[in-house]
Amino acid sequence: MSIKDSVSKFGKFLSGMVMPNIGAFIAWGFLTALFIETGWIPNEGFASIASPMLTYLIPVLIAAQGGYLTGGDRGRIVGAIAVMGCIAGAPDTTMLMGAMVIGPLSGWIIKQFDKFMETRTPAGFEMLIDNFSVGLMGMFLAMIGFIAIGPIMTTILAVLMGGVTILMQYSLMPLLAIFIEPAKVLFLNNAINHGIFTPIGIAQAEETGRSIMYMLEANPGPGVGVLLAYCFFCKDAKTRQSAPGAVIIHFFGGIHEIYFPYVLMNPKVIIAPIVGNMCAIAWFSFTGAGLTSAASPGSIIAFLSMTPSDCMVVNIIGVVIAAVVSFVIATPLVRSMDVANLDEASQQMREMKGTAEAAVISDTTNGLVIFACDAGMGSSAMGATRFRNRIKADRPDLTVKHSSVDTVPAEANIVVCQRVLADRARKSAPNAQLVTIDNFLDDPALDNLYAQLTQISKASELKEAAAPAPAPEPVRADKPAIALKREGIQLGCERLPREDCIRASGELLVKLGCVDEPYVDAMVERDKLTSVYLGMGVAIPHGTGEAKDSVKETGVVFQQYPQGVDFDGEKAYLVFGIAGKGEEHLEVLANICKILEDDAVVEKLKSTTDVDWVLSVLA
Repeated sequence: MSIKDSVSKFGKFLSGMVMPNIGAFIAWGFLTALFIETGWIPNEGFASIASPMLTYLIPVLIAAQGGYLTGGDRGRIVGAIAVMGCIAGAPDTTMLMGAMVIGPLSGWIIKQFDKFMETRTPAGFEMLIDNFSVGLMGMFLAMIGFIAIGPIMTTILAVLMGGVTILMQYSLMPLLAIFIEPAKVLFLNNAINHGIFTPIGIAQAEETGRSIMYMLEANPGPGVGVLLAYCFFCKDAKTRQSAPGAVIIHFFGGIHEIYFPYVLMNPKVIIAPIVGNMCAIAWFSFTGAGLTSAASPGSIIAFLSMTPSDCMVVNIIGVVIAAVVSFVIATPLVRSMDVANLDEASQQMREMKGTAEAAVISDTTNGLVIFACDAGMGSSAMGATRFRNRIKADRPDLTVKHSSVDTVPAEANIVVCQRVLADRARKSAPNAQLVTIDNFLDDPALDNLYAQLTQISKASELKEAAAPAPAPEPVRADKPAIALKREGIQLGCERLPREDCIRASGELLVKLGCVDEPYVDAMVERDKLTSVYLGMGVAIPHGTGEAKDSVKETGVVFQQYPQGVDFDGEKAYLVFGIAGKGEEHLEVLANICKILEDDAVVEKLKSTTDVDWVLSVLA
């Protein structure tokens, strides 16, 4: 593994401890910004909540998450116990860095203990050994934290504080931008922000009520400047059209990762955010600006929410300076670059994060490809059908099926699942190659997987040698291909919030007598587990497996939303509500999938006002 890959992997691991606990940082941040003596609405009682939250809650959460990443649920408990020793051993220091050390260490130790005892535990003593091992291990690690890790982290923090003091005395703070911006592109942003800058900022804020350290990584200005340059001056139309949406997500949503591919497609552009942030830091240093607590995520909303009342104008100017300088420097670099490929840059970004989607290097002859979703009935079934139809002519030796992410067959060679289900898929199929995607219909990773599978040198020989695929069973003539009735078609629907859209689909199924009322809630729950949006402007709301008893008969409803319904930044214009009796939903999904393979039909479905035409196409 290269140094770059190692650094990226380490940064991803540190981020994995911090990101699930961002809500705790936000809660503490608002308590601090609003209620401390220098806050917007000072309140001594409410302000007293902030200190124990910072001293105990946040370190315990981080340590527990770190223990979970290395040791599972038992590691979570040991990590939470152990960090209390660090906190007690350094009562004057916030143990964020200590939590990042002792949490993963605790999880790793309990995991090694469990491996050792796997074949040595006497029958009937499992619960006793499990409980006592966690308690004793946690106690000993807490003692080590008290004696060693807490004091060591205090010393390290003191050294870092000394370094910052020197940088401020000699006006060298802006030079930190040279390290911050490249580190962000290597996905070390959360590690340096919450692992280094936040502990230092906490120490400063306890004395002065604010700290510039909170502003160094979180400032959204440098990234906005880069994205605006792509908005106006990029030669590639696709990249130029994608940039405005990225500006909104980055600036207001605080997801800085959105601009990393725009830097990766032209590495020279990194100069722009570096210089932009340098100028902003210089301004903040000169004016004595700061934030009362960490701004996380790095949204302008969070940034200004943590701004003291007397620094509001100064901080806004600093963000503008960063954006303008970054834009001015990025503009000629973007204009002079060759046609960019945002998909390739996004692929590179995912690989740097350790989620490369589809580098098929193993022998897949006569292999099994599994599409997995949470329940194994909806989106994965449609994804499998679509991919099977796409690849069967080139690789008839492959078997493409679908399943629940928790019940992947042991013989699977390749597992395709949504990114949020990746950890469960790895546990379910540790020997299979994992392909992570964002949607089952038009994800670039599926194109890459198809290309990899069809480029195997023996593909032509396999095609000749493979036996003909059995003919599909004919669709029953006594019912519509996808069980759709005229009453189940609604065109020109007004745009709705995501959950309301799903409920509208379910209520129409109830009205048609296909399902009972509880199925509607199950459809909403299914979307919360994993999105029912498939891509290509299509969503297929359906219930969880537990809701099968609520299905009276197989049915489908179709609703057209010309303005689109928002699904995590994607627009669903066509919504198919599905209820399947027994296994009939598979046939329904297969037939919907066949219809969606015709791009012209899909596009017309998004705008037509002719119910008869829709019925002729879908029924």
